[in-house]
Amino acid sequence: MLDAIRWDADLIHRYDQAGPRYTSYPTPFQFSGKLGSFELLHGLRRSRHAGRPLSLYLHLPFCSSVCYHCRCNKVITEDRNRASSYLQRLEKEIEMIARHLGPDQVVEQVHLGGGTPTYFSHGELRRLMAHLRKHFNLLEDDHADFGIEIDPREADWPTMGMLRELGFNRAVIGLPDIDSHVQKAINRTQTFEQTQTIIEAARTLQYRSTHLDIVYGLPLQTPERFARTVDAVIALQPDRVSVSYYAHIPERYMAQRRIDAADLPASSERLAMLRHSVEQLTRSGYRYIGMDHFALPDDELAMAQEDGRLQRNFHGYTTHGHCDLIGLGVSAISQIGDLYCQNNSDITLYQQSLDQGQLPTVRGLRCNEDDKIRRQVIQALMCDFELRFEDIERDYGICFKTYFEKAWPALEQMATDGLIQLEDDTLVILPAGRLLAHSVCMPFDHYLPAHPAPRLSRAI
Repeated sequence: MLDAIRWDADLIHRYDQAGPRYTSYPTPFQFSGKLGSFELLHGLRRSRHAGRPLSLYLHLPFCSSVCYHCRCNKVITEDRNRASSYLQRLEKEIEMIARHLGPDQVVEQVHLGGGTPTYFSHGELRRLMAHLRKHFNLLEDDHADFGIEIDPREADWPTMGMLRELGFNRAVIGLPDIDSHVQKAINRTQTFEQTQTIIEAARTLQYRSTHLDIVYGLPLQTPERFARTVDAVIALQPDRVSVSYYAHIPERYMAQRRIDAADLPASSERLAMLRHSVEQLTRSGYRYIGMDHFALPDDELAMAQEDGRLQRNFHGYTTHGHCDLIGLGVSAISQIGDLYCQNNSDITLYQQSLDQGQLPTVRGLRCNEDDKIRRQVIQALMCDFELRFEDIERDYGICFKTYFEKAWPALEQMATDGLIQLEDDTLVILPAGRLLAHSVCMPFDHYLPAHPAPRLSRAI
């Protein structure tokens, strides 16, 4: 079993710097408009010829009201006809993509993200899943991972029953904070009873996993208030909990301009919230997986990390990193082998492309050999907190220390500071450094110096 994380305020102050979260390497910052649907089609054909299993992500961007803190690509409207029109285009994209994949390629994972997927009616969700099953070979024995993001304000027992009937067995539930003052400040009034109802329904209906997402650093939060939220979450006993940091970037996210910066907690208060939440969750039996995520020891992610099978892709930690990821919908990202592709982030342009019979892919990247080497290094550090140099040397025929000689001084300083243990053949992120795994990865990031600082936020 991995050692528990250890809180070290001095290390956090020194090493928590703005940087990528490394759900991928290279990151979407490196995507280029020179790559489009032509490259995607060739990638799909290569996937078909290799017979690789698939993971599907569908982006459903609609919400009936805006949460001021949210950074998702979303459309705020109470006009449900807009969602119906979007669904028609999404179904067309499904058909176009499926033509280039093989019927024997099994879909092991489906995830519906948003926005608010439960914004759609029961009939629309039934229609969408029927369309997926018509055009893709979905694994149907409940060993597949069928996940959906749920807003408890837009769901109830019948909704959870309908989703279970459609094959969904993982529920990701948003609960930024239970405090009414904080909820009002972010325009998201959500009772604890609404959340409890969804958790109880999921448990009764035998969903395999429930995941609660809470946020610290929100306006009017205090360490005491947030501790009560964490206690309430622990009482619900979800299988997974993410404790995300609210990054206030109003110049990029218009809705955040409605948050009064004077109401945001001070840095010392944010750190206290994180520290207390780490202590509360670990004391209650949750394991720290990495990058905000905690899981109970018998959860699939925790067991995969224990066995060295944990992976990471554009949607976070996963056990399906061996699958080709197909992103469907506005702004969705695909990862097919060493090819990354992203759809248009503008919903009007996304729909216009499909109306013209064209795929909406507008940018992407093909990994070169250096990208693949660095991707494997970063993946190991983010998932295992450990890197064996011989694995990289064997797979790519390099001398690790020579190849990464520019990173070595930074790594040696981290070792001196107690962030990592650096040996001749291994790099291990120590318990005091595990909250800062992204910082350990940054010296290996070939592109990082080119990042404009305002585009990146801190992780803590």
